[in-house]
Amino acid sequence: MSGHGHVDPSNKKIALLISVLALVLAFSETLGKGAQTAALSQNIEAANLWTFFQAKTVRSTTLRTAAEALEVELAQATRPEQRQAMQKRIADWKADVARYDSEPQTQEGRKELAARAKIAEGRRDRALAAYHNYELASAAIQIAIVLASAEIITGVVLLSWIAGGLGLIGIVFCALGFFAPTAFHLF
Repeated sequence: MSGHGHVDPSNKKIALLISVLALVLAFSETLGKGAQTAALSQNIEAANLWTFFQAKTVRSTTLRTAAEALEVELAQATRPEQRQAMQKRIADWKADVARYDSEPQTQEGRKELAARAKIAEGRRDRALAAYHNYELASAAIQIAIVLASAEIITGVVLLSWIAGGLGLIGIVFCALGFFAPTAFHLF
């Protein structure tokens, strides 16, 4: 600012550039935190579903083994009512094993749980990719703000051009994070 109270017009342009960069930075940071939270949430959901899948696998294996053992005993059973009770028990256990493997109505069979877990993993991976894009956007924009600020102090116009270029790179990464997070991978 000179002694006559007017502001250098180039400084007004740089101040406007810094304001726009700060706005984009705010969006990038906010969207990045949202993506990070979504990734954590989806990771927890996937882990819970895989744990449920494992529990169903253990139950299924236990019942399958029990049914096989009872089938061996069935061959030695002589009383008709004993054989009938054993056959019913074996049939019930096998039905439970089949239900543990696939239960479309509740989506809690092993097949359905695995599919749901994979979907949650996909959402997690997409949110993580978005988060990484927002982080790259934030870094580029923060550097751009520093360079634009340095141009005001030094008067080196090249700094404002570099700041503008980094700002555009930041905007591109922010847009990628929002519209196509998996289109570009650095991590």
